[in-house]
Parts: sequence; C-alpha cells; structure tokens
Amino acid sequence: MTATHCPYCALQCGITLEPSTQAEASEPVSLKGRDFETNGGALCRKGYSAATLLDHPERLQTPLLRQADGSLAPIGWEQALDLVADKARSIRAESGADALAVFGSGSLTNEKAYQLGKFARLALGTSRIDYNGRFCMSSAAAGTNRAFGLDRGLPFPLADLDEAGMILLLGSNVADTMPPFVRHLAGARENGGLVVVDPRRSATAKLCEDNAGWHLQPTPATDLPLLLGLAHVLVAESLADTGYLAARANGFDAVKASLVSWWPERTAQVTGVPAEQIRRTARALAQAASEAKAGGKPVYILTGRGIEQHANGTDTVTAAINLALLLGLPGTMAGGYGTITGQGNGQGGREHGQKCDQLPGYRKITDPEHRAQVARVWGVEPEIIPGPGLPAVELLEALGTPTGPRMMMIHGANPVISAPDASKVSRALASLDFLVVCDFFLSETAAQADLMLPVLQWAEEEGSMTNLEGRILRRRAALEAPGNARSELWILSQLAQRLDAPGRFSPAPREVFEELKEASAGGLADYSGVRWDDLDAGAAIYWPCPAGTEVRAEPGIRNGTPRLFLDGFAHADRRAVLVPVAFQPAPRKNTSATVSLVTGRLLEHYQSGAQTRRVAELAQAAPEPLLEIHPATALSHQIAQGQKVVISNERGEVTARALLTADARLDTVFLPFHYPGSGTANLLTEAKVDPHSRMPEFKHAHVSLNAVEEEQ
Repeated sequence: MTATHCPYCALQCGITLEPSTQAEASEPVSLKGRDFETNGGALCRKGYSAATLLDHPERLQTPLLRQADGSLAPIGWEQALDLVADKARSIRAESGADALAVFGSGSLTNEKAYQLGKFARLALGTSRIDYNGRFCMSSAAAGTNRAFGLDRGLPFPLADLDEAGMILLLGSNVADTMPPFVRHLAGARENGGLVVVDPRRSATAKLCEDNAGWHLQPTPATDLPLLLGLAHVLVAESLADTGYLAARANGFDAVKASLVSWWPERTAQVTGVPAEQIRRTARALAQAASEAKAGGKPVYILTGRGIEQHANGTDTVTAAINLALLLGLPGTMAGGYGTITGQGNGQGGREHGQKCDQLPGYRKITDPEHRAQVARVWGVEPEIIPGPGLPAVELLEALGTPTGPRMMMIHGANPVISAPDASKVSRALASLDFLVVCDFFLSETAAQADLMLPVLQWAEEEGSMTNLEGRILRRRAALEAPGNARSELWILSQLAQRLDAPGRFSPAPREVFEELKEASAGGLADYSGVRWDDLDAGAAIYWPCPAGTEVRAEPGIRNGTPRLFLDGFAHADRRAVLVPVAFQPAPRKNTSATVSLVTGRLLEHYQSGAQTRRVAELAQAAPEPLLEIHPATALSHQIAQGQKVVISNERGEVTARALLTADARLDTVFLPFHYPGSGTANLLTEAKVDPHSRMPEFKHAHVSLNAVEEEQ
C-alpha cells in the first residue's frame, strides 16, 4: 500500500494506492481516499477516477519528432536529447540566450519546479522563464506580499476553518472545484455565517441557503467596489478595530480617506448589490470579529480566482486584505485572511524559481544578496545568473517576434487552452523555430510541438508538493514508468550535461530536495529544516521551517510555522500595511457586445481538461461546453434550451449549447474553459494584465450572442 496525494487541486487530498488484482485489471492500481486533514477520506469525482489515466491508451511512452510531412514519429532518447541541446546551442549562438524560453507549471513537484528554474538560468542561460501559475495565484501573491510581506495561500491550517463562526468567501466555487473543501465550511454554515460573493448562483452560493448564510451577487468585475463599500461601513459606523490597527498596521488614515466616496447606496449603483445587504454584511462581520476576540468563533475572509483573475486583481485582493485588517483579524487566533490556491502545487511551484523575477525560497532575483546566496549553493558566480525575465503573457506574446524567443520548452502546461486570447498564443507557438513539450498526453499544445518528450505521471514519481495551507507533503511512486517515459529531473540532468551547464543537476528527487532546502535557507519560504524522512513518517510540516527546527511525526502535532504572523508580519517593522486602492471601470471596447462573459471550472473537469477529458465517466458527464444563460436573456436573444450559440467578440468566437438557468444574472453568461477547438473559452478572453501581478483579465469579457439554426 502506498500513501500519497491526489494529482489534481491544491487540497492534495490523501489517497492510498494498492496494486490491482487480476479482477481489477481495468486500472493499474486501486485508489482510495485516505484520512487526511484536507479531505477526511473523501474525494471528488476527479480524484476517484485519477488512476484510469495511468495506463490510458493515449498515454505517450516514447519521444515523438515532427516529420517533414507534419506527422509525429517515434525517436530514441539519445537522438531527442541531442537534438534539443544542438538546437539550443545553435539558437543561443545566433541570437543570444534570451532567444531560448521555458514555460513551467504549478503542477510540477517542488523538485521539478526548482530544477527547471535552475536549468533555465544556468544550462540555457536565459532570463525567459515563467509558468502557468501567473494565470492562477499571481494577484493573490502580489496583494499579500505588499500587505504582509509574505505570500502563503492560507497562513493558517485549513482545519482552522472548521471552527469558524463566519466566513466571507469571494470568487471561489469550491463546491465544484474542490468538493472536499466544503466540509471545512460546515461550522460557518451551522452558525448561519457563510457569505458567498459570486455573480452566479453557483453550487457554493447554494450552500448559503436554508439560513446557512447569504449570497451577494454583484455585477461581474465589481468585486473591488463591493469590498470598498463594506470597508466604508466599518469606518463610517466606527466598527473598525482601531486598537489593532494602531498596534499592528500602517496606512489606516490613507485607506480611511480613500473609502469616503463608497457609501452603500453608491456602491449598490455600481455593483448591483442592494445597500441594505452591504450594511448587513459589514455589520455581521464586525459583530462576529468582536465576538471572536472575546473567545467566540473565528472569522475568515477567503478569496479565489473569481476576484483575482482581473486586470485589477491585485487591488481587489488588497481591498479584501484591508477589510480583514480593519476587522483586526490577520495574525490573530480570531481569524484571518487567506487565498485558495488552485493548482496541485500552485504554492510550492511559485516558491522555488519558476517565476521570472524569483529565485528559490521566494528570493528576489534583483537583490544582490539573494543572488549571492543562491549562487553559492549552485556553485557559480552571481553574475552568470540572468536578471528578471518576462511574465507569462508578455513571454507568450514575444514568441517568434524579431527580438523574442525562437525556441521554447513547455513543462506540464497547455497554454493553447489556458492562456488568454488563445488563438494568438497558438499562432505564436507555431512561429517558433523549435517547440519542445514535456507531457504524458498529446495535449492541444503538445500537438503543435516539434518534439514531444513523454514524462511520468504522479503515481510513478517520487517528490514533494506544498498544498494550499503551506504544508509540505510527500508524493510517492506506486508504479514503474511505462515504456520509455522518463522523469523530468532525468531529462533536465541529461540536457544539462550536454549543454556543459555549471552546477549539479541530479536526476534523484531526494538529492534535488536537499539542494532546494539549502537554496531556500534564510529565505521567506525556508525549507531548510524539513527532512525527507520526517515527511515519510507523516510529519505535518508547514513552511517556513528553518534549520534546527524540532519536528515530531505525531497525530495533531503541527511543525514549522502552521500559523503565520502571530508574532508580527514579514515587513521590517513587523507591521501590516493597508494600501488604498481605487476602482476604475474598464472601458467597453465593443459597444455591440450585449452581455458579460464569466469563465470558470466544472465539477467534472480540471484546468485545460487535457487529463479529465480522457476519463470516460467525466467526459460523458460533461462532454461539451454549455453556456449558462438566464431564461429571460435567452428569450431576448431568441435562444432555446440546448440550442447552439455563437459567443463572439473582437478576439474570436466560440460555439456552445445553451443551458437556461435562473442561476445566471440577466446581464451575464458563464462558460467553462476546459474544452478545445471551437469550444475554447479563452479565445474570447483578453490578454490585458494587472500592472502589479501581470495576471490577465480572465474573468470578464464583453460578448455578443447569436443562436445557430441547426438542420433538422
């Protein structure tokens, strides 16, 4: 029996794997939920079916090279690796190191994320590395860094939510995206204190019914003014915790002045949320926070991609943090603020060097001292480490341009589906001299590759992951690698040798983890006190965990730093920072567009769908994209239930069938983003980015709707 974790979301639910018996030969292993804090033994539909992908008939097991006729043909590993190294050397000699690019993933293990960043900077010598976490957590990271000085999704154990008396949840549909999370909302629901903010009456919003709480349903892209309106009530009605603010935070006066114009009636005009609901919510939060500090149930404010994936996402996160600070919550046992990480290793993946401006341990690539510390571990001079590169959207836009990258390596990402303005991204990838994709299926991005390298799946590899609460977990192998599939650590090690890279590039996960620890030592995300054997023994370890930390692998014992900020925030003066933010509505570029488009996830599918669309039971349950539209809106557009609809704007058009539902707002339609081809929702989304985080505008686009007359 192998104890490991689900390959999907950042809950990293505990599972056990056992070799299948002859009677269970349809799957190579038997998968069951394991009693673990995040999931309590339960799994979602995606988790339960994950083992079916391990021996899927479409699994890639040998390198594939693009032929002159456009087909992909098998080649050997030696030829494939020599080809990658030769292409990299020749392009670098002709156009410089920044003509080479790397695109990583929040699904890679900590070891692979670390080694990929090191490989890009030392073996390729390029600054052009970023990853798909830029599309996921970047606004949350930017907001929490400027407020607290440190970015960890949940700065407290997830289980702390179990005792909550009130939770304000903005922009996250956890009931569909990570169903086991719902168990942690039970306390707030029983207390009548679950408040969900979402333009849709989502599955999570429905949890508020029957006196469990209430649902605020703002106009799309108006979460920022809604938060400003809530904060206005706290200040105007003297409900803010001024004692906490005086003792633990800077910037209250400036934020107070910035809130003057957001009285509830004005906020209601902008957001569509009634003024009385705004007052009710702010007063309830203040009352619950006051009771929590007197020994009552804690209060939490949680955010997700729905409010973060906007061109003002960082400011919206900041407004949510400001609200939590006004209530006196962060850094106390009375509650706090947290952001719900999405990808499986979305937390660990952003800590150790995949981001274009970061080095391992959350170190800044522009800081001379940080560069020197990492250079010592790598055994190189700091000067050879490149400076900051380009964030994901700009990196993809630069591909194939006269001064941009000519070659790219993509690891564990599918930007042809997941990136904004996806048709433009597909064209950019096609313009490259050489595209290398490492994956285990022929995703839509891999299908455009010049060279496809088959890699291991989760149940075939060793390593570590870091979940949404900053807890470091062991991923364990239960199966041998199929065919000629290889570990990405091995691939990077082999390529580093061929490119005469300085430093060590071990193919062994444990050796890479030991180096990662050394490189992170003294950084904000310090793993130096984490021991592989302790993780194997089941120790609960939360970073930062500096060297010398005593670790105990006993039930109920949390090691490292399970709760951040209790003794002070991560700024030099140990105080949090309230930052005034302003709302500027985005101009409507296409006046003929009649409704707002919101994109998101389904219960059955994950990310770009490259995995879940290959699971028969999931594909059958949600085989095609459905456009959620209010019946009155459908009537005004002459759209019938189940009818095909063309959703279009200046960037492209998508076809989906109509699903009429009163869960949608009259002015809003919802489309899932998991599907390829003419169903790719991101053909419509805009590559406009947040000025702080470089997060693209995923969650709001203006579109037109046109019914398609189908032949009878």
